Amino acid sequence: MAKDREYEYTERDFKLVQKLVADHTGINLTDAKKDLVYGRLSKRIRKLDLSSFQEYISYVEDDHESELINFINAITTNLTSFFRENHHFEYLRNTLIPELIARNEDTRRIRIWSAGCSTGEEPYSIAITVLEALQNYSNWDVKILATDLDTNVVATAKAGIYKDERVTGIDKKKLKRWFLNGSGKNLGKVRVSSELQDIITFKQLNLMTQWPMKDKFDIIFCRNVVIYFDKPTQKVLFERYANILRNNGTLIIGHSETLFKVSDRFKPIGNTIYEKK
Repeated sequence: MAKDREYEYTERDFKLVQKLVADHTGINLTDAKKDLVYGRLSKRIRKLDLSSFQEYISYVEDDHESELINFINAITTNLTSFFRENHHFEYLRNTLIPELIARNEDTRRIRIWSAGCSTGEEPYSIAITVLEALQNYSNWDVKILATDLDTNVVATAKAGIYKDERVTGIDKKKLKRWFLNGSGKNLGKVRVSSELQDIITFKQLNLMTQWPMKDKFDIIFCRNVVIYFDKPTQKVLFERYANILRNNGTLIIGHSETLFKVSDRFKPIGNTIYEKK
């Protein structure tokens, strides 16, 4: 470990952090994250006026629930953008929504879960895609649940305010239709339309704990989330996803993720797109 650091940071300290993270989130921190852990947790040590990593780890372990949340928020990485992996949204618009219109004609209900929603770009992209695909179908009941482990990003997502540079890649027609230009203190920012916010519920949720949802989902987006989990944890998670999806429901995962040798409850129907068997 580097000697010019503000706090002593040993291999044992990092191993303890790895265990804490795994126990509370299921995330498997690799050795490549050592420096990231130091950079993020040293800020918490400084803020709490503690003197070492050992002291901080003991502080978290002593059941300081609020600090456990801060610890998790500091460690979890949030990287996202609007319409990221755009082929998923094209498939949603061109294939999944037409199928659901036919399949759910009696109930006129569509339920989607964005699991690991980060700062909200994914669920808002889903909402835009669904509402545009349903524009000729009135009175459909669409609800999107958007959850994340990190309370800070959930708050950002719920607010729906983004810097202009976050939306530069969005088609101009979509921008005009679904985003409002900020003014005053929000100059240089955009706000998502209330129409999108009305169909999304944002909640903090730890995927490793009990899920409060009673309804089953038509579609689950869980992209670039399970890369942080080890294989046994992934198996449990995908089993639970299968159980909460409707028959023939769809699971969409990230470009670097796979269900190969992890779950036999799904069959591939597109590029990192799976249907519940």
